[in-house]
Amino acid sequence: MNSATKFKQKISITIFILLLARFGIFIPVPGIDHDALNNSFTQNGLINFLNIFSGGGFSTIGIFALGIVPFINSSIIMQLLTKLIPEIETLQKEEGESGKQKITQATRYLTLLWAILQSIAISLWIKPYVFNWNYYFIIDCVMTLTTGSIIIMWFSEIITEYGLGNGASLLIFQNIVSGIPKNLRNYTFDIYQKKTIGIILLMFIFFIIMLTITVLIQEGTRKINIVSARQLSKINELNPQSYIPLKLNQGGVMPIIFASAAMAIPAYLYQTLSNSNLGKILTLFMPNSILYLPLYCILIIIFSYFYSSLILNPQDIANNLKKMGASIPNIRPGLDTINYLKKILHKLTLLGALFLFIIALVPSIISSITQINAFRGLGATSLLILVGVAIDTAKQIQTYIISQQYDNIME
Repeated sequence: MNSATKFKQKISITIFILLLARFGIFIPVPGIDHDALNNSFTQNGLINFLNIFSGGGFSTIGIFALGIVPFINSSIIMQLLTKLIPEIETLQKEEGESGKQKITQATRYLTLLWAILQSIAISLWIKPYVFNWNYYFIIDCVMTLTTGSIIIMWFSEIITEYGLGNGASLLIFQNIVSGIPKNLRNYTFDIYQKKTIGIILLMFIFFIIMLTITVLIQEGTRKINIVSARQLSKINELNPQSYIPLKLNQGGVMPIIFASAAMAIPAYLYQTLSNSNLGKILTLFMPNSILYLPLYCILIIIFSYFYSSLILNPQDIANNLKKMGASIPNIRPGLDTINYLKKILHKLTLLGALFLFIIALVPSIISSITQINAFRGLGATSLLILVGVAIDTAKQIQTYIISQQYDNIME
């Protein structure tokens, strides 16, 4: 099989799996009054947030309603456990491919457990909208949703191994994109009014600003030059390609996802709880309140530092440089190198978190100016995911094409 055929096969597999995953969302779990359920959840902020990642699955309760969410949660938990449990960290760093396979298998089991727990919660949650709610329905609902989640996890692994791009990321990408046409349909404009043309132009400008900042965040990198032992005698002949790339936003989209989810909880509790005193407190943390934006900014910064510490450990970088016989110019190896990297990482993380907050503010700013819920369904979280996945997938396709050309040259 030649390279062009392999490339077409990868594209075909990716598209076919994505279509299957999308189709399963619209196969409903039986025994539920789906119309009443959908009408009830329309005004629920937490459900609307979860729908971003499930492609509307949480409002329809289809067989793929959980989507890739349990797998994402399990992956995050495994990242935490890797940092907290030395045995798992050793398994990841020192046992090579065998260790990675064991961690992957543990992630799958954790996904199964997480899917069961989420399925049970959903089956209890939708009780008012079930025609005949009993233990048989709970068992049927849990088995259906859990099986659907495991199938989605399998789909993501197929795409990652045999298709193009990261399977989990592409499934989330598809779910976000699928909601855009539905959200755009809710806008009504009179195109013959000058004010309308101005609003559309303003929204377009703000969208370009959001897109530009998002790309800068995703691609922004601080290069720390390094020099090997044999280059020390030829300091004027340093290889410019020898550097440590430190990304501006180490945590990717995760800080803003967790911050957005945390900020949706007060509104959900306000709708479900009847305690008036608690309700007054919760209103302080809801949109348009005085504490909403400061708390949102603080949460983004906290989660950015948290994920930065999970992904990059300055001590590990310093140890790896020592093993390679390399060092940072004008910085002594060991403790000085660790402190230098920590200082740079702290600055980059703070700057990246503030940029994330600016992106999160743009939809609110334009909504207050135009009195329109702008970018409905395409907020900061969605845009960051779309741009990040698009860039990563494009890079992988470009790398595959370059490798094909190299193979052809060698032949």
